Amino acid sequence: MIRTWLGDVTSLLEEEQYRAYYHTVPAYRKEKADKLRFQKDRALSIGAWVLFERMRKAYNLSSEVSFNLSHSGTFVLCSVEDSGDCSVKVGCDLEQVKREERLDVARRFFCGEEYKSILENKVSFYRCWVLKESFMKATRLGMKLGMNEFEIGFGTGVPVLKSKPEKIEGQFYFKEYEWGELPYRIAVCASRDDFAEALQVIKL
Repeated sequence: MIRTWLGDVTSLLEEEQYRAYYHTVPAYRKEKADKLRFQKDRALSIGAWVLFERMRKAYNLSSEVSFNLSHSGTFVLCSVEDSGDCSVKVGCDLEQVKREERLDVARRFFCGEEYKSILENKVSFYRCWVLKESFMKATRLGMKLGMNEFEIGFGTGVPVLKSKPEKIEGQFYFKEYEWGELPYRIAVCASRDDFAEALQVIKL
């Protein structure tokens, strides 16, 4: 099953708490955080890894498990495949919703039908964005895959992958989560349609 946790990293904005967590992460993760200029960004980087480790321990998983991380605002997101099947591809994305719909970005990078759906208020920009980002991350290509190289359909209300490059094999599925009135969009994409129904939310 693909499980997803959301973590609040507000406590890591305090230097003492940040340092306590900082000393628990691998050296390469410390190096990544050290390169970041702002405390908030460092807190998100360290917090995302701490969230992953908590999930790994909670489900008794090896370090080789399929997982993906994301962060935005003061929250971090982690999706993990808990059976230990490393062939399962997983991607997740979290984005804080702003007032503007970013139509300029949608027009430039999204497919025509996706852009049309946003213009017609059938789907929000941020919903489309996190779904597309989660797929790009699940394919393990990331930004090497152009956002207009694949299309997500919203005709039934449930997002489906309508088209993708031939080089990307297999099926992919989506799961969206909400948590109260939190102004964020959350999406998970995986090569297996076996998502946990509930999003688990914790404070770090």
